[in-house]
Amino acid sequence: MIPETDDYGGTAAAELLETLVGAILVVEGGELRVRYLNTAAEDLIRLSRRRALGQTLASIAGFDPDWLNHVAANLDADATFTAREVTLAPHDTSSARQVDASVTPLAGREAATVVIELTPVDRHLRIAREEGLRTQELANRRLLRGVAHEIRNPLAGLRGAAQLLARELEDAGQREYTDVIVREADRLRGLVDRMVGPVQPPAFARVNIHRVTEHVLHLLRGEAGAGVTLRTEYDPSIPDLQADADQLIQALLNLGRNALQAVGDQGRVSVRTSTRRRFTIGHVQHRLVACIEIADDGPGVPPDLLDSLFQPMVSGRAEGTGLGLTIAQSLVSRHGGLIECESVTTTERSAAGKAEPRTVFRVLLPLETGHD
Repeated sequence: MIPETDDYGGTAAAELLETLVGAILVVEGGELRVRYLNTAAEDLIRLSRRRALGQTLASIAGFDPDWLNHVAANLDADATFTAREVTLAPHDTSSARQVDASVTPLAGREAATVVIELTPVDRHLRIAREEGLRTQELANRRLLRGVAHEIRNPLAGLRGAAQLLARELEDAGQREYTDVIVREADRLRGLVDRMVGPVQPPAFARVNIHRVTEHVLHLLRGEAGAGVTLRTEYDPSIPDLQADADQLIQALLNLGRNALQAVGDQGRVSVRTSTRRRFTIGHVQHRLVACIEIADDGPGVPPDLLDSLFQPMVSGRAEGTGLGLTIAQSLVSRHGGLIECESVTTTERSAAGKAEPRTVFRVLLPLETGHD
């Protein structure tokens, strides 16, 4: 039985609950006020224990109102009841989640109290999607390196031949044509180098992730339009991680520039950091993962681009090269991490009765040391 304390801290039962992967909440009274939640529940509803305790379930997370009414009406039930695929929409995210919710009444307490266990049913789908992204990133890397090799050799020969030809030409007007060949060859070589990304492996060192984000924000402020607002929400408890700061800066800068291009001259871009405990990336579960979210209120990513967003040469802009996200994914992958994207377009947002579209790029980085 859950011990008779307000915060359930310092007890053997609470310590046991903290080790569970499942999200556990204890609520009481007709208003369903939260008396306890474990770490997994904090991660699921995206709210700290300090802010959640004493609040109603309806105020801390976007649960399906019909389900909340059903729980409140059955506080005195004498058996566990389970609802499948209950909608949960944390207030700081752009998309809802589906959870199975089991409710168990606790007997022998002054106020009617229930234990709620939440199990995300989209977990396996997320793992499969992440594994697909990682597989896609590896395939992209092999493809780009092969293409780069096939392009570089003839490109170097073309450039060298143009230089030799320029030496033989006495007419300055004719040398202008060879100069064009050399400049275009250099431009293509630069494009190929960006496609492949850095050749050297990451130089791992202890890195404070907020120094990285602040450096990126400093650069973005110089590029942002006058009507663009840059906001931050940091979790100061995130420990240092072993990473290559320059490569992380490049990855986050690519994402930040995408966000600025999405909002144009007027809009909002936000950077948020948090942690995920016992979090799975692909098929590997990590004890602690840092999460950096870069969100914007631009028009959103078209649904037909979402699945191929990190593939090379895929861009939603006519002037885009389609390499920024591919390179960012490759750099984060070298750190054992992953980039995810969630986006809601203007049309979808309006249909749901919400005023602002929102795109979130989520960078997940394991906080364990010793990655290679």
